[in-house]
Amino acid sequence: MTQSIPLYQQIKQHILARIESGEYPLHQQIPPEQELAGQFGVSRMTAHKAIRDLVQEGYLMRRAGLGTFVTEPKAESPLADINNIADEVRGRGHDYANRVLVLDSRHANEEVALNMGMRLNSKVFHSVLVHLENGVPIQVEERFVNPQLAPGYLQCDFNRQTPNAYLMAQCPLSDMEHIVEARLAPVNISDWLQIAHEQPCLLVTRRTWSLNQLVSFARLWHPGNRYKLRSTLKL
Repeated sequence: MTQSIPLYQQIKQHILARIESGEYPLHQQIPPEQELAGQFGVSRMTAHKAIRDLVQEGYLMRRAGLGTFVTEPKAESPLADINNIADEVRGRGHDYANRVLVLDSRHANEEVALNMGMRLNSKVFHSVLVHLENGVPIQVEERFVNPQLAPGYLQCDFNRQTPNAYLMAQCPLSDMEHIVEARLAPVNISDWLQIAHEQPCLLVTRRTWSLNQLVSFARLWHPGNRYKLRSTLKL
């Protein structure tokens, strides 16, 4: 083994190589820390660091009293940017698809009117989509759109182009607001995400502006066990 590589990193590479080769398939239990420490001639603390890093990176999952198992890495989105979810999924080498559940025009209730900066009962466009990665739901997107800024929204084929992609082309982004909460989802959202009703979700509430005009207000629900948000700040 290359002596210039830290010992814990060598163990990480050893485990990752076996995950990628299929020797450690999805849900397979990996050798315990003590066994890895003996195999590599290192302390148990060094083996623990390697496994801890792989857990944090989403390759492994610890189960209390049972051991450590291979898991599918969580889907990830940058919190400080607005990216097309279809591009994110395909960028991970996975298949993207969506299901359009609702696409209509309605009158803004009090919450929507407040978040959209418009009068109560004003006309808004409304959509609900389920986004899938390799056939597994990773996000339910409910979006309200200012019809004056995106008049062709209801005519879009969102199986070919996501709402995000359409709006970014029609209304170039100038400002955005994100609020992130851990929440239990309404029953219908849980069902669409194919998760248990008691399983927590990450809810991102997002508002976007173009040239100081508020374009859309969206609620983005993610299953907490399949998704993570990332933020990087350069100082």
